[in-house]
Amino acid sequence: MEIPAALSEYFPFLDVLEQEWEPVSRRTLFGWLAFYILLIGNAALGGNLFKWFDLIFVPIHEGGHLLFLFFGRWIMVAGGTFLQLFVPFALTVYFAFRRQAPATAFCAFFFFEQFLPIGIYMADARCQCLEYVTVGDPEMAEHDWFYLFLRLERWNTIFRLAICFVCWVGSEC
Repeated sequence: MEIPAALSEYFPFLDVLEQEWEPVSRRTLFGWLAFYILLIGNAALGGNLFKWFDLIFVPIHEGGHLLFLFFGRWIMVAGGTFLQLFVPFALTVYFAFRRQAPATAFCAFFFFEQFLPIGIYMADARCQCLEYVTVGDPEMAEHDWFYLFLRLERWNTIFRLAICFVCWVGSEC
């Protein structure tokens, strides 16, 4: 990939993106392909493998609430989802700059995969049927997306958007 000269002049750290990716052995390539085919096939057949990976992101999501606690309630509530997306995105960028294709693909895969549980959680804001984890007193807990949608005063529009998003990704509510 060639970075435009004007851009690399202002941002010389982008020059690394013109380098070749580290080579990947056939064994590694086929191992990762089998992994992704297994996950996607399992999801297509209604399996639960993704739920195991989503458990990794629960502490990251909850940690986002704690990390953004001092920036106000709205930012704190949104911070959970922000960190849930930021961590795999930042790792994707990190490994892309290190030119490691398998790690970049793995992190990018899970960045995009996180839109599934986020979309489902958004769609659940009205009925609040899902069980969810909270930091602190469960009696004081409020559904993240219920709170955010209510504060945005666009309840019906955003709820429809969440439903469309979940259906577009291919998940069932």
